[in-house]
Amino acid sequence: MPAKAAPSKVLDTFPSPNEGRDFAIHMKIPEFTCLCPKTGQPDFATLFLDYIPDRKCVELKSLKLYIWSFRNEGAFHEAVTNKIVDDLVKALAPRYLRLTARFLVRGGIFTTVVADHRKPGWKGSPPAFVENPDSPVY
Repeated sequence: MPAKAAPSKVLDTFPSPNEGRDFAIHMKIPEFTCLCPKTGQPDFATLFLDYIPDRKCVELKSLKLYIWSFRNEGAFHEAVTNKIVDDLVKALAPRYLRLTARFLVRGGIFTTVVADHRKPGWKGSPPAFVENPDSPVY
């Protein structure tokens, strides 16, 4: 019987398949959950991760378990978005990384938090993804 998956703060990586080229990776993570630190009620968000790797890429299962690890943690939208960016930058040292966190309504207000990172000296352009609500990718 396979081992049961559990939340984890470990972000596994693998070597970039092409260190000599800027290429963008776009991920939609539609099931992010954390807890409101004031009320303890769940907050739900869709995360959009865009990054241009340098030497490493994030392994998807570890990313899933990492995202899952926030499910029972209290965090303000702004803090959790920046924490995820900091952890990904530490694990990947990417040329560029942007995380867009689109939280569902709370108190009649939808909140979107965007945090990004540029590697010092990197002169490339951030990836431009156009959201299409009819696409399964967005």
